[in-house]
Amino acid sequence: MLNTLAPYLLFAIYRLLYWTWRIRIVECNEVKRRLASGEGFVLAHWHGDELGVLHLLKRYHVATIISSSKDGDIMNKACQLLGAETARGSSTRGGTSALKGLLRLVKEGRRPSLAVDGPKGPIHKVKPGVLQVSRLSGLPIFPISFYSSSSFIFKKSWNQAQLPLPFSRLTVYVGEGMEPVNKSDDGHSEELCRELENRLNKTRNKAKQIAQGDKIE
Repeated sequence: MLNTLAPYLLFAIYRLLYWTWRIRIVECNEVKRRLASGEGFVLAHWHGDELGVLHLLKRYHVATIISSSKDGDIMNKACQLLGAETARGSSTRGGTSALKGLLRLVKEGRRPSLAVDGPKGPIHKVKPGVLQVSRLSGLPIFPISFYSSSSFIFKKSWNQAQLPLPFSRLTVYVGEGMEPVNKSDDGHSEELCRELENRLNKTRNKAKQIAQGDKIE
């Protein structure tokens, strides 16, 4: 009974918080162009940033991978209520079927969004799964992050998840993208992982700079 009600409760709480937030979304020109033309792309973010970007699931027609665990069942339904399509699985069990499911959703017009340092860390170290998605889908990767004027940080969690507090100002920034991973690449390039790490860290810093009124280059 609790597992059945939990996703609806999470959805209701999130929507209530969302209506109190003052949100500014800043997108690079290429993302704006692709949104206007209906073209696809891959979104990459750090674990812990989910609560600041969940409200974009519907806007970006997102598809994502959700763990096949019992906790994943709750998150799966909550994400669907927020407008996402989901594929179930993980990098350790059911990963192949989850990837196939995600690519099927991409063919249906959804844009994949992945927490790239998961599922259990280490924090802010890119795993190669997102490269595989780009290679197999032929889509570029765009880093996304956010900055909140006030947040509760789950310090005991490995991912240091942030929950923006009521009436916070949120600045969401989608940075410049990486070209699609070449089909001839094996999708496990350490160099590309490091490049994406750098882009994600810059994106987080730029979100903060924009929020504080600083000029960005």
